[in-house]
Parts: sequence; C-alpha cells; structure tokens
Amino acid sequence: MAAQQTYRLFDVALKQRLTLSPSLTRMVFAAPDVANMKTEGPDQRVKLFFPLPGQDAPHVPRGEDWYARYRALPDEARAPMRTYTLRALRPERGEVDIDFVLHGETGPASRWATHARVGDRIGLLAPDAQVAGSREGVEWKPPSSMRRALLVADDSALPAVAGILEDLARWPHPLEVQAFIEVEHEADVLPLAAPDGTQLFWLVRDGAAHGQRLQEAVCARIGPSGVRAAEQALAEIDIDQDILWEQASTDGAGLYAWVAGEAGAVMAIRRHLVKDCGIDRQAISFMGYWRRGKVLD
Repeated sequence: MAAQQTYRLFDVALKQRLTLSPSLTRMVFAAPDVANMKTEGPDQRVKLFFPLPGQDAPHVPRGEDWYARYRALPDEARAPMRTYTLRALRPERGEVDIDFVLHGETGPASRWATHARVGDRIGLLAPDAQVAGSREGVEWKPPSSMRRALLVADDSALPAVAGILEDLARWPHPLEVQAFIEVEHEADVLPLAAPDGTQLFWLVRDGAAHGQRLQEAVCARIGPSGVRAAEQALAEIDIDQDILWEQASTDGAGLYAWVAGEAGAVMAIRRHLVKDCGIDRQAISFMGYWRRGKVLD
C-alpha cells in the first residue's frame, strides 16, 4: 500500500491584506477546509499555486500522482508554483497567514500579491491534519539541550525567523540568541517577539548587493570556535544546478543554527561558519530559499 500523502491541496481565497512594511504584506487566506490544515513547526514550508491570466483560480491536478501530471503540463497551461512559509494558522477560524515580499512585476508570486484583492483565489499545498505528521517541510528541529541559537536570514526567510523567535520566547530554559536579518529598507524593520536578551541585528541593504550586509555582519560578529576547521570536510555545491539544503542534526548540544536566504549568500556564510569558525556543520541547517536569476519550485 502506498504511503499516505502528508500534504494536500487546499482551495483558499484572500480574506484580508495587511501592510507590514514597504516590502512585506501579510495575506490572510480563508476557507472552511482550512480547519483540516496543520503546521508542524514555525518554519513550515507550503506551496502556493497562482492562477494563469484569465483564470479565477489555478487549475492543479488532484490525486496521488498529481505532481507528475502537473509537471507534464505545457508551460502555458501550468499554474505557477512557489514555496512560502506558513506564518500563522487559525484552523478554528478557517484562516491561514502567508507573508509576501513585494518586489514588483518580477515574478508570478509578487505580481499576484501586488494586484490581489479580497476574494481572489489560489491553491495552497499544506500539511493535512487528518494524516499523522512526519514534520515534512520543517527544518527548525532544535534539541532540548540547545543553549545557544543562531539565526541568519534575508527578507525571504523573515517570516520563518519571526516564527522561530516566537518559539524561542517559549523555551523552557534561558538561551543565548543571535539573529541577523537583512531587509531592503529601514522601514522594513519590524517589531518581533523574542526571548529576553536576544541580540537582534537588522541589516539594511540600502543599495548594497543582496546578501552583502548579511555576510559582512556574520563574518564580523561570529568568530572561530576553537575547533580546527581542517577536521571538517565541506564539499562545494553548484548552486546554479542543485538546491543548497542541509539539515542540522538534532542530537547535539550547545549551539543550534538556522541559515536561510539567497543561495549565493548562504554558501558564503556556510563557508565562514564551518571553515573559518570551525563550527560543527552538523549543528547548522543551511537553506538556499532562492537563487538570484533562477526559479526554484
């Protein structure tokens, strides 16, 4: 018998849009079926499907082999799909929040979000509450022995980091927390719930290359840990051909780190933390959420 699918498609409509900053907008989606959706962690990944021109809602195949049939569709008939973070879920109200970074008419997701109005419909592939969870689509899995948390993100990963900081604020014992977040404008700096004493570094690009401020800050503030870098092998990854995605082990103690954003910047930070600082690579999740100039579904 085939394994039961942990994700399924939900048809949702835009209920409300909230401007969080010049670059970030929260879309509140609703449908009665959202009562059957669940989230397994603060960085829960979901897939959004957007309608093609002339459609009221995206046409997405259903059933166990839906993805193969979806990929087999010609480009002009295939609903654009993008990956997002499920920012908040209120199943009792049939509501789910997704935060969008707006960057103009540069892609189907930003284009849709720029023009979306209440009532507009999309498809949302998310965990099914009727299926036992495997924590699929979640990388934030810290061990209970964690004493220090390091978070590094650009604005594409800001919704996930905001959720992680909220999770850390409920941690059962004191933590040392550092979070580096790069955004486009000073006005994109948001108030975030976080544990007392959190070192929260907001880095404004202000015309710099994407990821540059993030790399500079991490290199300046995170130094060698005392472990010999030569003891750890670190294979290079062709980020133009392969997705950079490495999951931390949950068995360690002490430091647990989560790094996400543009793949080129994540690769540079990966090299610094592991090779220059000697931090155990098994303690860090590295995720290329997007790659400049390429589309990652």
